[in-house]
Amino acid sequence: MIQPPPPPLVTIVALGDSTTAGTPAFKSPVEAPPDGEGNRESQFSYWLIKTHPEWTALNRGVNGERTDQIAARFDRDVLAAQPAVVIIIAGVNDVYQGRPVSHVTTQLRALYDRAITAGIPVVAGTIVPYNTATDEQNGKMREINAWIAAEGRRDPRIRVADTRAAVAAPGQPDRLAGSPDGLHPDVEGYRNMAGALAPVITALRRI
Repeated sequence: MIQPPPPPLVTIVALGDSTTAGTPAFKSPVEAPPDGEGNRESQFSYWLIKTHPEWTALNRGVNGERTDQIAARFDRDVLAAQPAVVIIIAGVNDVYQGRPVSHVTTQLRALYDRAITAGIPVVAGTIVPYNTATDEQNGKMREINAWIAAEGRRDPRIRVADTRAAVAAPGQPDRLAGSPDGLHPDVEGYRNMAGALAPVITALRRI
């Protein structure tokens, strides 16, 4: 009997900065074309594919980028792939560089709207902590993350994954549970990010 061909893989684009790219142990395919470079386990997209082989997750993260820089490559890195879902995690570098909260939320909403207009469901991740953040920076990140959560409650086209909580130290939401450099998650942290993202993606796929 001739077996039917397997169903096509579900394409997911992960758009963001260093915590999408997999810094410091991995450079994304955008940073080191064509396939990336380093420890592949140091990226949440690896763990998404590992746990869901029916998905293909395209890592479109770039270390150090602000929301406006990420938006500048949206057409190339998201629309060209025609994904079923886009994951957007951005804003930490805006905070690090002193941009106001309003700048970040405006840019994030514009990113969400561009995806929605193209018919691409959005998974919005919360900003991940870094251990050297000041009280002011942590306050800004908490404010942005509260806004992201509120957008998810307000707009059914956006689903929120608490990626910050996934990598935070127990009882210390402003510090990483594990990190090779104090700024980015370790491999276990990236694996935990995928664990927070996967059920949200699955729920979106069922709509």
